[in-house]
Amino acid sequence: MKAKKIMALFLTAAMTISIVGCSNNAATETSNEAETEAPAEDQAAEPAEDEDTAAADEAQEAGTGEASLDFEDGLFGFVGNDKTVNSAADNSLLSVEDYNGSKALKVTPQGKMPYVGIQVDALLGDNASSLKTVEMTVGIENPDGDFYAASGNIYAFLGEDNVKNNTGWSVYLEDANPKTISYTIPDDQSFVAGNYFVISLETDTGKDKGATQANLYIDNIVFKDASGNVLAADSSAEYVSASTGADRSNLCAVTGAVEFTDFACTGDAWGQNGFDMPQEIIDALVPGSVVEITFSSESGDMWIVMPDAAAGWMRVGQGNADGSGSDDAYINNSGNICQITYEQIAAVCGDDVSTWGARMQCESDTAWEVQSVKVGTKAPAYAVADAVEFSGFATKGDGWGQDGFDMPQEIIDALVPGSVVEVTYSSESGDMWIVMPDAAAGWMRVGQGNADGSGSDDAVSDGSKCYITYEQIAAVCGDDVSTWGARMQCESDTAWEVYGVKVGTAKEFKMLKNLVAFPDFAVAGDGWAQAGFTMPQEILDALVPGSVVTISYSSENGDLWVVMNEAAAGWMRVGQGNADGSGSDSAVFNGSTCQVTYEQIAALCGDDVSTWGSTMQCEASGAWEVYSVAVGVAAE
Repeated sequence: MKAKKIMALFLTAAMTISIVGCSNNAATETSNEAETEAPAEDQAAEPAEDEDTAAADEAQEAGTGEASLDFEDGLFGFVGNDKTVNSAADNSLLSVEDYNGSKALKVTPQGKMPYVGIQVDALLGDNASSLKTVEMTVGIENPDGDFYAASGNIYAFLGEDNVKNNTGWSVYLEDANPKTISYTIPDDQSFVAGNYFVISLETDTGKDKGATQANLYIDNIVFKDASGNVLAADSSAEYVSASTGADRSNLCAVTGAVEFTDFACTGDAWGQNGFDMPQEIIDALVPGSVVEITFSSESGDMWIVMPDAAAGWMRVGQGNADGSGSDDAYINNSGNICQITYEQIAAVCGDDVSTWGARMQCESDTAWEVQSVKVGTKAPAYAVADAVEFSGFATKGDGWGQDGFDMPQEIIDALVPGSVVEVTYSSESGDMWIVMPDAAAGWMRVGQGNADGSGSDDAVSDGSKCYITYEQIAAVCGDDVSTWGARMQCESDTAWEVYGVKVGTAKEFKMLKNLVAFPDFAVAGDGWAQAGFTMPQEILDALVPGSVVTISYSSENGDLWVVMNEAAAGWMRVGQGNADGSGSDSAVFNGSTCQVTYEQIAALCGDDVSTWGSTMQCEASGAWEVYSVAVGVAAE
């Protein structure tokens, strides 16, 4: 399939702004039409119908006119599962099937509500800026054979800032299923490169009554300009997932961060640039803290320079870029976030921050740009293993407003030492924590940090995921879970929305430095299919005790591991956990980053790397794709 990927690098930041602003933020979100409310249960069964309603439904029946896309060619690479509207959205199965007398896109949910992105800018090419109206046929089909009402939204992300608009849709009459729905771009908005549409199914009355989730069908997509002319679409275009957050691979989490105000600058290769440190940054530089830099550079490298330190002009974190073989900064797989610890700076500048000088600069071995710098407390970066879903936990509130649900028994049973609560959310401030309102110890906030002025223990949160450990809850509510009360709520200091909650075993990603890239390791496979490459010598040399294989990937089920198919000890899966029923040791993975340690491989293949064979492969329990592989050294 010919790929037409049109996605600007700035989209990650723009999408983060869009997501954060989606909670009643009038400045960044407008509604083109009020969302359609799900009908009451009795109305869904026997809806009232007058002449006007009947006429409207007749007009909304699926049309057979000219379409920009009708799926008759079987191509659907321009659609994909979207996480920008709801970061806990379903990883639905997408296919083209026969429906209502023609071919249509079939969306088969896998337990959660589906949100399907359409790569409109790539479909329309140069005509994208002319787009005014989108029409499509939407239908539902329940596998149980009965009809249940359903509803959702068409979301549009428009303009340079990807401002989110929406129009609601519903199918509540069986004889008006499927129906044609439409969205019109507001007069004060426009469609530009990087903009796109999302179709969601958010209310499924059948699922609410215990029926199997409804399948969603989409057909006869029509793009029109302001004059009503149909715009041609190239169905060979390919969907590019919009990022829902920064790549945190190889990094620690950061809590209580202090922004280095207005730290944005550029430089040529080996050119330094920066600013005098304000007092709040100096105060934040304490043992256990970390400097985090968001940047771009041609080489993917970044470090800092302390030019006025009493110990002398000092580079920190440059590794071997200057031939010195110095300690290396921690850099993510995308090469756009760098972390340097207090301890790394102190190792060359001394433990007394007052001797470090007033100025902090940045530098790289190629042309570079820094977008931001902050200093905060180093915290674990979590993944959740053997997770139990808190069913139906989706709610929202205003700043300092709490809302939540009574905990089902399976969640109470999962709250054991070593477990962690994962909250998928958005909030204007980026903060999130939980409230245990009925605990025997009293009404308790857990993980709020200093948001309420208490200086309490802080949850690990990054604006989309929040992690609160059993130990944090037990510290304020006691070790006996039976005294924690029946209810768990969420809260933030600004308007917030929670999309899902789960509880599972806390796994920690390792901070990695001295990354050695496995060149051109990009491959995909179906579930339980392996694929990979011969390991070059630099990868073999990097596989030493304390090293970690770090993999950027996606997979249908969220898991991934490696296969050493030529090891002297035999054909070996490493890190699959219980995916194959073996109950083996598990890699640490979160759906985008997977880490497998040297020690995990050695436990199966032996300590002598020369016996591991020449090939490293990847595998997952569902269809998967790997974008990059590297080997790094874990922080001590």
